[in-house]
Amino acid sequence: MKIYFKTFIAIIFGVSLLGCDPAEKQNKNEEFPILGRKQFVERTVNGETVVDTIDHTIPDFRLVNQDSIWVTPKSFENKVYVADFFFTSCPTICPTMKKEMLRVYNAYKNNNSVAIISHTIDPKHDTVALLKDFAQRLDVEAPKWNFVTGNKEEIYELGQKGYMVTAMEDENEEGGYIHSGAFILVDKEKHVRGVYDGTNSNDVDRLIKDIDRLLATYNEPKTKS
Repeated sequence: MKIYFKTFIAIIFGVSLLGCDPAEKQNKNEEFPILGRKQFVERTVNGETVVDTIDHTIPDFRLVNQDSIWVTPKSFENKVYVADFFFTSCPTICPTMKKEMLRVYNAYKNNNSVAIISHTIDPKHDTVALLKDFAQRLDVEAPKWNFVTGNKEEIYELGQKGYMVTAMEDENEEGGYIHSGAFILVDKEKHVRGVYDGTNSNDVDRLIKDIDRLLATYNEPKTKS
């Protein structure tokens, strides 16, 4: 299975840097960028045309988790969260990704300001009951960690247009699907604030540090009770 992580990083950071002014570049070490393509919307104010810059946000969705509960953006209200895409029968990178995501789960297990969502890209096979069993075998619980399923096309579109990662069927790939190994960090305003290689322990260490940094911008406590 191919991992389109480096390509994604190059594209998304290239796009985000296009929107930076010199002052923002000077502060890039102190502040998180907001990743993704920006929209430019014109409006008229006092007879003059004004251009508003609108940052990319995760679109609305409605998926069901391992407890048969609907999960929507409202489920993450006033939370930062980490998203990824997987399937339970994945023969390649998914076991490593889940081991690494479990580290994130345990780091923030007692922090209600952090959550996780893992989207199956094989909803025909990955039923609610199977996702429940999968979560139990990892010894994790919703709503801290939601394993979600739903309409296949909605999940693929959410991955590609919302989180901007690869998520689709591909009969030429081992397991029949292709997906990114990325962990995506999303803030309380539904902006993508970081992308990390979910198969690399060092990068997941960086994710945990960045979650703490992001929580600090909201004056939230960090982890790790």
